[in-house]
Amino acid sequence: MRLRRPRSWPASARDAIALQQRLRDRVESRDRIGRVRHVAGLDVGFEDDGRTVRAAVAVLSFPDLAPVDQAIARRPVEFPYVPGLLSFREIPALLDALAGLRQRPDLILCDGQGLAHPRRFGLACHLGVLLDVASIGVAKSILVGVHEPVPRRRGAWRPLVDRGETVGAALRTRAGVKPVYVSIGHRLSLASAIDYVLACAPRYRLPETTRAAHRLASG
Repeated sequence: MRLRRPRSWPASARDAIALQQRLRDRVESRDRIGRVRHVAGLDVGFEDDGRTVRAAVAVLSFPDLAPVDQAIARRPVEFPYVPGLLSFREIPALLDALAGLRQRPDLILCDGQGLAHPRRFGLACHLGVLLDVASIGVAKSILVGVHEPVPRRRGAWRPLVDRGETVGAALRTRAGVKPVYVSIGHRLSLASAIDYVLACAPRYRLPETTRAAHRLASG
């Protein structure tokens, strides 16, 4: 997969925040996506006592969710741990892994936040804007926002609201199981993001994309 990489990368939290504030205006919250044939999931972990970041990408066919392609990349950590700026630690290795794919995905589901972020620019937004690809954040826990109780049935959801703005949705992907937290990344509406997450999570709480990437990283 051919990528256009950033010419430079922030070295400080101040520069990273300034870049988030510049790039967040490029996030598209309307549907601009063609036919989806391939979806990708990402997994990021750290090795060598936190000195090395490991990124795994798994590509599945859509809608049948069969394995198609995969890649793993490792590189030294180049950015400090700062809450709200985790994408700056993870994206360089993720770009390396994505570059190793033969099959470019039409949609990326990130194990993390998109718009549901203090500066409205989480990992899914950052990666989507950099690649100009449709992306969704599917997080296991809330970073910002509150929501009303979600009915127990699969497919039920409630808006995730932060400072009066709907930044995502608490979505029940499996009846009676804790919801996941969906937010747009790029080139999708929230309604479409919810539909794609449900389509990618036919049996378990987490999407098959996330599960496949985690298995790849753990294997």
